[in-house]
Amino acid sequence: MGSKNKLKRFRENETFSNVIQPTREEVVEGRFPLKGNWSKDFFKNEKPIVLELGCGKGEYSVGLAQAYPEKNFLGIDIKGARFWRGAKTALEEGLDNVGFLRSQIELVDLLFAENEIDEIWITFPDPQIKYKRTKHRMTNSEFLQKYKRILKPEGVVNLKTDSEFMHGYTLGLLHGEGHEVIQANHDVYKNEYSPKEVVGIQTFYEKQYLEQGKPITYVQFRIK
Repeated sequence: MGSKNKLKRFRENETFSNVIQPTREEVVEGRFPLKGNWSKDFFKNEKPIVLELGCGKGEYSVGLAQAYPEKNFLGIDIKGARFWRGAKTALEEGLDNVGFLRSQIELVDLLFAENEIDEIWITFPDPQIKYKRTKHRMTNSEFLQKYKRILKPEGVVNLKTDSEFMHGYTLGLLHGEGHEVIQANHDVYKNEYSPKEVVGIQTFYEKQYLEQGKPITYVQFRIK
């Protein structure tokens, strides 16, 4: 994407009512006003809140919002030029139950209050295969504890990935730390019991993976 196009999207994001872009300082210093107030001040209702972490172009957040009007969805990504597409689509379609937040994922426990979130989706994260990148894997122990803090006691996390490494790493960690694996699937499109929200929505990159013959894996779990 050209720099002019990126700048245009950044400027448009600033005008979108469904996009929130706090500064890192605001979040780290505890001055982010929506923390603990997402239902009241952003969505303006008491519906369950579902996060998509690393939402990319926002296809999953928008797709879930279309399928589940009884829930609120929030896509989070640091790359605003990417989620611009999802934010624009949501506005064009009048979807008032989906928004986008530009921030780093590692700040997630500073963006939301304890027990504020009902469910988390992690869709096609970078597997960070090299050992020295372990701290950046979105299902490592440190991230899981951040998720636990903001999730309600019965809240669940969904991981959908084309990476067998990420799938295996996450399952091993979950079993090793005593978390609850609700379901695990090595190829969602070959399993007739796959949830409709797993097979019914495909991201831009997922379509590419499927064309390459890559199996798509899925894990749903509860952090103990």
